[in-house]
Amino acid sequence: MFSLRFDLKEVHHWASLYPAADDYQVEMVIAPQVRARGYFTKSDFVDVCRWKTPRSQPRVASNPDGFIQAVTQTALSTPDERLRIEVLTLLAGVNWPTASVLLHFGHADTYPILDFRALWSLGVETPPVYQFDFWWEYTLTCRQLATEAGVSMRTLDRALWQYSKENSRSDS
Repeated sequence: MFSLRFDLKEVHHWASLYPAADDYQVEMVIAPQVRARGYFTKSDFVDVCRWKTPRSQPRVASNPDGFIQAVTQTALSTPDERLRIEVLTLLAGVNWPTASVLLHFGHADTYPILDFRALWSLGVETPPVYQFDFWWEYTLTCRQLATEAGVSMRTLDRALWQYSKENSRSDS
């Protein structure tokens, strides 16, 4: 289903070109706190969602604190993969791509970010309507690629995003 458009040996190259400066707060401050706590606070949740897509801010901010905590705690503690991703979509302003970001930065296990750029770098011209089976296959593929390349999921994600940014014709 997925086919990497560049040589796996180039992951470090493409990742090194990614503009990582905007990632610091989410990756180095928020993510460790969320992993230690086991859930997102409203402030963390809003910041991470803004990092993914600023357009969703009014809807994201409408979620009550307790609901954010309950939903994200469920997602970060359940052993059920389907529940893990799909429960996050109960939050206003959170669809599959943003849910994947919450898992990417909040869960102890490695999860890729579901993004049209990353998908394009894996040979998907037009993203499908997201469903669990597609997301799970994407997750397993990215985990395997990261392992084979000897890199973190964050490094792989940066490489996939940057390769698409520089090589696809889509600018949306």
